Amino acid sequence: MSEPIALGDLDLAALVSSRICHDIINPVSAISNGLEMLAEEPDEEMRTAAMDLILKSATQASAKLQFARIAFGAAGSAGAEIDTRDAEKVAQAFVQTSEKHDLVWEGPALILPKNKVKLLLNLVGLGVVALPRGGTVQAVIAGDGADVSFTVTATGKAARLSDQVVALLAGDAGGEVDAHSIQPYYAARVAQASGMTVTTTAGEDEVLLQAR
Repeated sequence: MSEPIALGDLDLAALVSSRICHDIINPVSAISNGLEMLAEEPDEEMRTAAMDLILKSATQASAKLQFARIAFGAAGSAGAEIDTRDAEKVAQAFVQTSEKHDLVWEGPALILPKNKVKLLLNLVGLGVVALPRGGTVQAVIAGDGADVSFTVTATGKAARLSDQVVALLAGDAGGEVDAHSIQPYYAARVAQASGMTVTTTAGEDEVLLQAR
């Protein structure tokens, strides 16, 4: 086992910020491009296409920011709890921004400590990462309170997580963490803070992430 990485607070905040910016820069740039088209294009059909681009990109940017607000942000004061129905809503919108992924959410409506909900959303995000060609992410909540557990199953062609992601989730990876690999590192930190452990299992066209 490698010596676990221990990022300082400043480095962790910087990398999480970089990850969020990376996720929203494309839809924000598309909004800018659409506005330029509206300003310069006299053709009505092209103006309609530009408006469609703006609306679609604004929806995507909003969905990704709402997801990040809970998955990475404070989402309330210290010790706050979050309704899993709110988590499901932002997760559904986030997963659908790719247009090649679907989310199936199963489990009771619960009020859980925010770190547990943050962990669940980060596992959903990693389920999307595991499906570069698209597929279905299934999130299952079982149990309640201190006994709650999460199972996220990513099913699709060529489903996989890199060795680095698996190691970071297990909390036993050494080496450099960047904006692309900050999510599994952050998920492991949140799991530790929640008193939970994340395990991963890979099968043919399937990746299973469990937190207990």
